[in-house]
Amino acid sequence: MSKIKSMEELQKIRNKVVEQVQLRKTGENKDRIILAVGMATCGIAAGARATLSALLDEISIYKLDQIAVVQTGCLGYCYAEPIVEVRIPGQEPILYGEVDEQRARDIIRIHILQGALLENAIIGKGFEKI
Repeated sequence: MSKIKSMEELQKIRNKVVEQVQLRKTGENKDRIILAVGMATCGIAAGARATLSALLDEISIYKLDQIAVVQTGCLGYCYAEPIVEVRIPGQEPILYGEVDEQRARDIIRIHILQGALLENAIIGKGFEKI
């Protein structure tokens, strides 16, 4: 890691971290899109940390402030980890399995921004909230 050479550089790093923390808060906004990432032991072992980071990165790139990313426990689909649940207000929840970094980016670019489902990755639709 390189040394921080100026107060400006430190402020940029701080702003980026604050922005990522804000993306992980749900708040009370009922219009907010929720992305829940399975972060139980099985999810973490399957790469859920990289999935979470990729989601946060894409959200930051597109400046999507209406999305909250939250961590959740085991969803019972250990065979399909890492798992991401997408909850868009007014739509049925979608559960995606085997979400690596690329599929996480596709969830943002295709599902969230274009409104199309990633049919080959869906493992559940319209279930109760987790």
